Amino acid sequence: MAISEQELKAAENRMQEQREAGYAVSARYDRRSGRIVIELNTEVQFAIPAGKIEGLSEATASDLAEIEISPSGLGLYWPKLDVDTYVPGLLQGVFGSKHWMAAQLGAVGGRVRSAAKAATARENGRKGGRPRKTAAR
Repeated sequence: MAISEQELKAAENRMQEQREAGYAVSARYDRRSGRIVIELNTEVQFAIPAGKIEGLSEATASDLAEIEISPSGLGLYWPKLDVDTYVPGLLQGVFGSKHWMAAQLGAVGGRVRSAAKAATARENGRKGGRPRKTAAR
């Protein structure tokens, strides 16, 4: 698939617009907090728990410590893990693919405990618990 000069120019313009909002100049793994710390060219630093980024949750500290920044400053890459992520996406709270993020949100949502949920469970328990399923004939 060939890319036209016009398409290349448009892509370069999009990249430049993204860089104007800020790009990574340094990135490191902080072992004490378990966070990836990223510093932008605007002198702003932000940190994200490594486990929140797709592909990093099961990684060792030594694997997380080796981070490469793309030439544009818009991407981070962990060569030992073959994981890369988009810095503007991280700033927007996008820590992985749509499918992966939906699975993470669903897992968290399923574990939610609230006073109302606990009270309902106790009330159901006093009534004998969940009714048994009967076989349909």
